[in-house]
Amino acid sequence: MVDRLCTSLGGLSLSAIRRYTALAAEREDCIVLTIGEPDLPTPAPICEAAVRALAGGSTHYTANQGSASLRAKLAAYEAKTRQLDYGPDEIIVTAGATEAIYCALTGVLDPGDEVVIPTPAFGLYETVTRLAGAVPVYLDTARTGFQLTYEALCAAITPRTKALVLNSPNNPTGAVYTEASLAAVCRAVGDRPIFILCDDVYRGLCTRPCSDPAALPGLRERLLIAQSFSKPWAMTGWRIGYLMGSAPVIRKLTALHGHILTCAPSMLQAACETALETDTAPMRETYAKRRALVLRRLHAMGLCCPAPEGAFYAFPDIRAFGLCSEAFCLRLIAEAGVAAVPGSCFGTEGHIRISYCCGEQTLERGMDRLEAFLEKLKQERKT
Repeated sequence: MVDRLCTSLGGLSLSAIRRYTALAAEREDCIVLTIGEPDLPTPAPICEAAVRALAGGSTHYTANQGSASLRAKLAAYEAKTRQLDYGPDEIIVTAGATEAIYCALTGVLDPGDEVVIPTPAFGLYETVTRLAGAVPVYLDTARTGFQLTYEALCAAITPRTKALVLNSPNNPTGAVYTEASLAAVCRAVGDRPIFILCDDVYRGLCTRPCSDPAALPGLRERLLIAQSFSKPWAMTGWRIGYLMGSAPVIRKLTALHGHILTCAPSMLQAACETALETDTAPMRETYAKRRALVLRRLHAMGLCCPAPEGAFYAFPDIRAFGLCSEAFCLRLIAEAGVAAVPGSCFGTEGHIRISYCCGEQTLERGMDRLEAFLEKLKQERKT
């Protein structure tokens, strides 16, 4: 009966990140630098709050949109930390940012619409766009330092453009959009009826204060902002995120969300209120140390790698070794016992993504193996 499945599933497969992680599992003692999942534990106060919520009877439905208490605290949190003005009625609590992005794009797109996706980019945007019958339009940022320009945006935007995706800090590069990039967005979009989807899941992991796409002036009615508890608080398995937007749009998207999920788990929503009161600075400090280690080692190997300003990824350039990124990563697993993700999986060839979501000793071992592998490739090119 598989041939009776809908045609849009024909090209659908597991994410490339998961595929390369599975390949790593087939090799003994492989150092896995693929998954963007914090290895740090969820802070104890958050776990304790979930246990209290369970013991206290938080085991029933909340409103489709999420508990009123959590949405009020989310509104206050966004106002305090980012100066964003969204009320509780402009927030949906979702099953992670993944569902938030799914609801945003499927709720916006009609078949034949176009979505501008700056690359390199997380593959979810393309997948959901295609499932909605819409067309992804890729905007290559590799030649402009992973930043946006007015000229490139204008070339990508057409009368069929329905949405533009912004991901800052970016997965896989860790790049953060500059004020100039965001000014280019405002100028290029202008008065066009284009939704702007901001995937802000790494916002809490910036290395310094930085420009905020969600604060773009004059575009509030067209903004949809996806956020998650997964990365800043090491809560990937909890699957709680949220979507913010203008009240009329959020009302419509709440209906879609309700038919997909009904509501996020009530006891986890209660624990997320504690998360909002839990400092994430210790985690940022840990990632900063790992970032410094990885950059130091990559640069010592002669690899060009822009310093990430957020998230927990490095995106070094491997073009000098004469292999496409997929061949490079397959050999890296087989011959060196290190797993990374090809840049081609994010729409940008000639790079690999390294996740530094593991301890410093593991990272040092991974860098040692990568360095030895690069020396081997250099010798091959000499013969």
